[in-house]
Amino acid sequence: MKILVSNGQVTEGRFEDREGSQAFWHTTAHILAQAVKRLYPDAKCAIGPAVEKGFYYDFEFSQPFTENDLPGVEAEMKKIAKEALPLMVYEVTKEEALSYMKGQGESYKQELISQMEEGERLTFYGQGEYKEFCAGPHVTNTGAVKALKLTGVAGAYWRGNEKNKMLTRIYGISFPKAQELEQYLTMLEEAKRRDHRKLGKELGLFTIMEEGPGFPFFLPKGMVLKNILIDYWRRVHQREGYLEISTPVMLNRYLWELSGHWDHYRENMYTTVIDGEDFALKPMNCPGGMLVYKAEPHSYKELPMRIGELGLVHRHERSGQMHGLMRVRCFTQDDAHIFMMREQIQEEIKGVARLIDEVYSRFGFPYHVELSTRPENSIGSDEDWKIATDGLRNALEDLELPYTVNEGDGAFYGPKIDFHLQDSIGRTWQCGTIQLDFQLPARFEAEYTGADGEKHRPIMIHRVIYGSIERFIGILTEHYAGRFPVWLAPVQVKVLSVSEKNSRYAQQVCENLRKADIRCELDIRSEKLGYKIREARLQRVPYLVIVGEKEEETKLISVRNRDGEEGKQDLGQMTVEMLTERISRECTASGEAS
Repeated sequence: MKILVSNGQVTEGRFEDREGSQAFWHTTAHILAQAVKRLYPDAKCAIGPAVEKGFYYDFEFSQPFTENDLPGVEAEMKKIAKEALPLMVYEVTKEEALSYMKGQGESYKQELISQMEEGERLTFYGQGEYKEFCAGPHVTNTGAVKALKLTGVAGAYWRGNEKNKMLTRIYGISFPKAQELEQYLTMLEEAKRRDHRKLGKELGLFTIMEEGPGFPFFLPKGMVLKNILIDYWRRVHQREGYLEISTPVMLNRYLWELSGHWDHYRENMYTTVIDGEDFALKPMNCPGGMLVYKAEPHSYKELPMRIGELGLVHRHERSGQMHGLMRVRCFTQDDAHIFMMREQIQEEIKGVARLIDEVYSRFGFPYHVELSTRPENSIGSDEDWKIATDGLRNALEDLELPYTVNEGDGAFYGPKIDFHLQDSIGRTWQCGTIQLDFQLPARFEAEYTGADGEKHRPIMIHRVIYGSIERFIGILTEHYAGRFPVWLAPVQVKVLSVSEKNSRYAQQVCENLRKADIRCELDIRSEKLGYKIREARLQRVPYLVIVGEKEEETKLISVRNRDGEEGKQDLGQMTVEMLTERISRECTASGEAS
């Protein structure tokens, strides 16, 4: 695949690589805009970027545009792709660009161009009759797009500001091969079936009320699942020498000014006034962790110091951006901050990477790793950045972890390693991250006494594994399609009575299972057994225990396994102790006892 960059050069690329797919989808966004302008000449084009999976374009239409209009636009896009129009790139002055867009009636493009510096030369990409102010890159010919699909329509404020006009955003996806589109659409259908919002309601895990948009309520079964994840997190962190802390959910303005959040993140923070002083709910745990470190003096002998926190944070998300548990306004972040000396960087990074690998393997997630380097708006010295970046790179190479380099995408205070896990239907999610920070310890004047008796500045690692426990639960729900493994299932066994006569024995069986630390639920309603079995299967409970007169006489239980092969789910009769041992073995095999 050939890619046309803004200086007119043509480079080779692959759709499988991020740079290639982004150029491909960016070109398809231009095909969408060209098709819209052919069909709706008075429509105004705003912006049309490639995104993580596909592309979108924002338009202002003179008449309502709905899902019913998508097929016509899609057909025109396919026509443009078959026309195999070559893309051309050329430079113009700011004045020429403004004049052209004014003649086209493109007010949004004029606004963007007017904000460019005087005298700056701008790039345009053209394909056939359509020309677009754009920095690129693009593929060299519209004919590269062999398969495309428009996937939806939504409203979007111009430049994300709710005070601006509401535009129409059209989403789409495209591929170099028709088979790839078919596979993607099949995956989308499967994703709908696994949607954690639907399953969360069906399984009684969580809900979001009108009284608290973006603030999830965890129901009893969801709380069991959340606590299992927290208990597991605590076990592995205690083993690795982490000290758990808890910092206040609200702190005063001075702290957020010192950390830089007040100036750079305040629009996403919830603030209030207490006793005439500004306070804010914490959007991150890091500044509180710094205060804990500074609460007493430290020696080099204490380092590395690993401090973990399951902290509840609040961030203001716009209403249109929220999505079940994936994007919420409050969530529990499994933060840890490691304070260390420079010579300890590499070993600590390796330790965190091993821990992340262990956790993701536990849930059956393969993953890939990205190393993100220094961005343009960074702070700190060249020497600090070199030491930090080399430390991350060397740790990955020592561990023989394959990685790609994401140039310029590090945090402003330091480089980072991101872990992108892959779920059972092929989607990727960025959860774990390891970030090196020289700047926050300097802002807070954190110190330790070195072997030379002098004061030194520690280096800080920020890292998460789950990322957000709420979001991780959403990912797990979709990954397993609600069929949680036995060790993770909120209800491991459901005991069903055949009739009311067997209720007492069913209760006794359930009590014995609970005494053996098995999470058990009881159904002794006077419903038909077939109905109760179907309902339990919809709840995706790993084991069903059925007790009737025969079982009560023999003091046995009849057991069915959710995950058995077709026709082999009936395990027959056994004792309660035999079932308990079976579940215990399954949990141990999955690593619960670790």
